[in-house]
Amino acid sequence: MSVLQQLSFSISITGPICLMLFLGIYLKKIGLVNENFIDVGSKLVFQITLPIMLFLSIITSKLDFSGSGTLIAYGLVANILFFVFMTLITKKIYPNQKDQGVLIQGAYRANTGIIGLAYVINTFGHSSIAIAAIYVASTTLLYNVLAVIALSPASNQSGNQAISVIFKTLTKNPLIQAILLGLVVYAFAIPIPEVAVKAGHYFANMTLPLALLCTGGSLDLRSLKHEIMPAWYATFFRLVVCPLLLTAGGYILGFRGLELGIIYLMSSGPAAAASYVMARSMGGNAKLAANIIALTTFMSLITTTVGIFILSSMKVI
Repeated sequence: MSVLQQLSFSISITGPICLMLFLGIYLKKIGLVNENFIDVGSKLVFQITLPIMLFLSIITSKLDFSGSGTLIAYGLVANILFFVFMTLITKKIYPNQKDQGVLIQGAYRANTGIIGLAYVINTFGHSSIAIAAIYVASTTLLYNVLAVIALSPASNQSGNQAISVIFKTLTKNPLIQAILLGLVVYAFAIPIPEVAVKAGHYFANMTLPLALLCTGGSLDLRSLKHEIMPAWYATFFRLVVCPLLLTAGGYILGFRGLELGIIYLMSSGPAAAASYVMARSMGGNAKLAANIIALTTFMSLITTTVGIFILSSMKVI
């Protein structure tokens, strides 16, 4: 594959996502999409269409999930180590507790459920959704737990309160519920009526277009005028340091192809939209969290394209 072909391949992965995000911004600007549409659409994606897509990808998969244990274990350990690394650095550089947790969360917590999943599908096709879904479930569990740990000092919560927040966050997460249910159905070969599967695919096919439109429409570029330097700090670690360290570690341990691609693409995504909700609910700097989400969303389109180009040039994904 020539350099031009590799560059074209890289752009073909991030380009459609970029266009959908900018379309969301444009539709919001001309008034065709408003805050109510974004709110309702985002809830529909998170509570209905994305869970259905992940559930169907698992129950219709031909993969042997027993072989994904090593990938999941690596993803969890690597993300925990990066969280510790970010905590130590951030507490030295930014003494303000309201900013610390937000910066730490913005650096480690990637948008795996929407952007990361879109990157994986565009790179490896829909057959990759099932294994990516397991990775999303495990990291989502971890991200929520780590978010409470990072943000608790800012909200002065007791240990029992923190545990309560973690429990509610995890047990009420539709993505985790759908993936766990899918694994049970898959493991016990529970039959699902074909009519239900076909109807489910109608919802599943809505997921990424609607999610990306809502993500684009929710971005507020004007907010970037405030606290831009801390946002750049989190962006650098989220989009450069995290994917570099996690992918290098995966490569050293022998991951290649789809597995290495999942490690990179899931870690190269922007900060998760949920990080704003968590920061706001736990007393953190919510405005800074919004800035990090906006900045990482746009910059990830560039950094991810470069990363895919490098990895495809090395022929490791």
